[in-house]
Amino acid sequence: MASEAVIALDQGSGSSRALAFDSRGRAIARAQFPLRTFYPKPGWVEHDAEEIVRTQERALDAVLASLPRSTRVLGVGMASQRSTVILWDGKTGKPLCRALSWQDGRAAGLLQSLAIDPASIPEKTGLYLTPYYSAPKILWLADQIPKVRAARDKGRLRIAPVGSYCLWRLTRGGVWTVDPSLAQRTLLLNIRTMDWDQDLLARFGASRDFLPPLAASTGSFGFITRSGRKMPVLALLGDQQSAALGLGGEEPGAGILNYGTGAFFLLNTGTQQHRVPGLLTSVAWKRGGRPCQYLEEGTVHAAGASFEWLRQNFGLLDRLDRLDSMCRRSKNRILALQAIGGLGAPRWDYSTFTSYMGFNSASRPEDLVRGIAEGIAFLLADVVSAARSAGLEIRSVQASGGLSKADYLLQFQADLIQRDVLRVAESEATALGVASLAAQEAGAPWARSLRGRGGGRRFKPSMPPERAERLMSGWRLFVEAQQKVSAALRKLDVLP
Repeated sequence: MASEAVIALDQGSGSSRALAFDSRGRAIARAQFPLRTFYPKPGWVEHDAEEIVRTQERALDAVLASLPRSTRVLGVGMASQRSTVILWDGKTGKPLCRALSWQDGRAAGLLQSLAIDPASIPEKTGLYLTPYYSAPKILWLADQIPKVRAARDKGRLRIAPVGSYCLWRLTRGGVWTVDPSLAQRTLLLNIRTMDWDQDLLARFGASRDFLPPLAASTGSFGFITRSGRKMPVLALLGDQQSAALGLGGEEPGAGILNYGTGAFFLLNTGTQQHRVPGLLTSVAWKRGGRPCQYLEEGTVHAAGASFEWLRQNFGLLDRLDRLDSMCRRSKNRILALQAIGGLGAPRWDYSTFTSYMGFNSASRPEDLVRGIAEGIAFLLADVVSAARSAGLEIRSVQASGGLSKADYLLQFQADLIQRDVLRVAESEATALGVASLAAQEAGAPWARSLRGRGGGRRFKPSMPPERAERLMSGWRLFVEAQQKVSAALRKLDVLP
């Protein structure tokens, strides 16, 4: 009997990946190709849109080449980075400019000139008015890039998140759609009506004609034909939602910590939308014929990106597997507010400078590395605290992502939030999540075996609650002080 498999395409900030999973949940083939990131100016972060597609195609082709011809591919699931946006010519299929990364903050100044009440945005979109999302980037590009304006004026402009663009290219222009988890990150989706919001479209210079039609996260998304195989695409989802699903976070009360380029805390709230000050109300996934599931979400913009910054700019921590040992060698605490790309939840502050406090004559490089690691944990603890203050139940906390391999980081995180943190042994959560949706849509009885497979190490709080509270109080005092100082320095035009 021929074996069965599903393929997950995982397009992220640092690479494009493809994995094939069999009916036992094993990754029987995988491939990964790096994706370059460009930093042309401070605060500007870009990708080459053609390279995004090219690396994803190469990864898929490599996996297909590794699969026996007798293996039946039931379907493909696609997960991708969310707020990164691509603009292209719908007639030629060519990108009109580089893709602006979710980390790109160039539109911050533009937002200040818009006559938009920031308080109205969360109610409509579940998000906050920041340059982190696609709509401000779209407005900036239309204002600054002549090719974008020309395509718009000719009615040929196409705008979409990375996942939708990859789907359009891989199906050779056959499928033009977006699911709610990706559509929301444009800042143009009204999550009350689950439709593009006409007022926001007008304010950000967009048009329904330029955006993909909305669909559920699962369904029939056409076919990808490569290497002599014709494979149905059955799932389309944002990467963080996919990771939460792959880690078993499909039930209300399940909390997920994901430490990647950015760091995220996601809390499943079921079919109920909640409004927690400082947090995002995110669409989790929408299965065909079923109500939407939702998440409360908090973002730390620079997690893994902070250590990449250390490596590139200062030659520190050349390998992430040394993070744990460097933290343990540190003898002096440094408070580190990594505001590269701005402060995410719950502050949503794009004007405060990256700041450090506590350097002395005995300070060593490992103290700075530890300070940044602890700063990530502090910022995530602020997110967890906001969810708790709103009365949301957190039944479990699971951790994944590249940085979660550092024992020191997860132990400090457990201490700060005073909850057990289970590091899930599964390193392919994002791929598994979207693969499980595709397998389920294909009717595979083994689909659920791809989710929440358990295992891993449990980190229990070892710090007394009073000590954790003092640390959190000191951290918040430090952040508040840096916000005030940054505002004053900007007013005096001392720093740019």
